[in-house]
Amino acid sequence: MSGTERVQLTGVGKTYDTASGQTVALQPTDLTVEPGEFVSIVGPSGCGKTTLLRLVAGFEDPTAGVVEVGGERVTAPSADRGVVFQAPTLYPWLTVRGNVEFGPKVSGVGKTQRRERAQKMLDLVGLGDFGDKRPYELSGGMQQRAQIARVLVNDPAIVLMDEPYGALDALTRERLQVDLLRIWREAGKTIVFITHSVEEAVFLSTRVLVMSARPGRIVIDRKVELPGDGPDTVRDPSVTATPEFQALRTELAEAIYAAHG
Repeated sequence: MSGTERVQLTGVGKTYDTASGQTVALQPTDLTVEPGEFVSIVGPSGCGKTTLLRLVAGFEDPTAGVVEVGGERVTAPSADRGVVFQAPTLYPWLTVRGNVEFGPKVSGVGKTQRRERAQKMLDLVGLGDFGDKRPYELSGGMQQRAQIARVLVNDPAIVLMDEPYGALDALTRERLQVDLLRIWREAGKTIVFITHSVEEAVFLSTRVLVMSARPGRIVIDRKVELPGDGPDTVRDPSVTATPEFQALRTELAEAIYAAHG
């Protein structure tokens, strides 16, 4: 399934009941993510980024408003929305291939077909020769690639990513960023990506949202256009040295600083 489903938030808010009273995590928010977009969300810690992602995923219900995907109201998790977490959630007793095959197996896909689908996804993320390894035999970056393959094999229209590279070293992170852009182009998915890194958000995205400090709200919605961008191109890390990139990074970093209040 390519990214053909629009994500629509209409007046979506989230309030939590705590021992000390109610905490507003997300103010009523309107947002549309078009099919095929790569949207990153940045902002201060505790601003509601992950809350927004969990609402789209269907892990939580909003206390106000409606979340819709493809015109259908979101009331629970669904196969059309895959989630990649910061820490890889691979089953240690399965091989890498077994982990990737797990979703299709549960869905009743036959052994031959799910093996073919798993191998295709492993090839896509650069792990084609590592299917027989156990997760503990892979580096942190390779484990994240395996987690991405496990999500993509279920063919979701939308991939939700919650700081997936936050715990990785700088070189691995840069390599996986380029890999992710290539995968996004080749797989044709819609991606919503949470990060604390302004540079990562600008490099990866077609659009960046900046959220304010709690109670969270979207204060900037900025389209990203960088030198060399095209419908089939994958950005090279060298673009980060361009004046256009530097200006946009500075603009968004200043917006996040101001969003701290």
